[in-house]
Amino acid sequence: MDKGKFYSGLFIMVGLVVLGMMFPRAVEKYRSYDRTVNVKGLCEKEVKADKVIWPVVYKVMANDIQSIYDQTDRSNETIVDFLKAGGIDVSEITVSVPQISDKFANEYGNNDRAYRYIATNVITVYTDKVDDVLSLMSKQSDLLKKGIVTGGNNWENPVEFKYEGLNEIKPAMIEEATMNAREAAEKFAKDSDSRLGKIKTANQGTFTIENRDSNTPYIKKVRVVTSVTYYLKN
Repeated sequence: MDKGKFYSGLFIMVGLVVLGMMFPRAVEKYRSYDRTVNVKGLCEKEVKADKVIWPVVYKVMANDIQSIYDQTDRSNETIVDFLKAGGIDVSEITVSVPQISDKFANEYGNNDRAYRYIATNVITVYTDKVDDVLSLMSKQSDLLKKGIVTGGNNWENPVEFKYEGLNEIKPAMIEEATMNAREAAEKFAKDSDSRLGKIKTANQGTFTIENRDSNTPYIKKVRVVTSVTYYLKN
């Protein structure tokens, strides 16, 4: 017998036996990659607004244009002084050009009103001094005592509270949301008599910032949901 052929055949047989022994484990390991669990982790945090846009709206009425401008100038000066006394810098105050309506120029208007001209004026505060603005908003009766009635259409001139410090709290919130997702995955793995493996995929999700409620728009609720897929092992 040719020893070369014998040993070649022997090696092939041994290789096939070893391959046969390893094949079930390889199949089992391959199938384990199909066993996954997808979980979501939530993190919510309440923060205070760090910027505010406050339009101070008021109207003046008269029968001649000059009186309109005179009243507007006096009222603007009074309001700006009121804001400065409350801690607002001049650089944070913008005085807009008044919008004047003439009832005689309106074909469809009612011309029996007492005044011909009505001017709508807006003085806008844009600042990070949220507490100062909240204090001033509660003291608008001081302007009323001086003959200035503030207020207007909340749809056209809403007060806006903003939160711009998201980048500072992002890492901690993502970490907490990811930890919550892992806890949920570990619970699932335990209940299914499995062990948690490595992460297959992860999605950070989108951060949302909303008012906590309609009564306190200066308190914001920041929310993020992460989605993580883990491998499961026996």
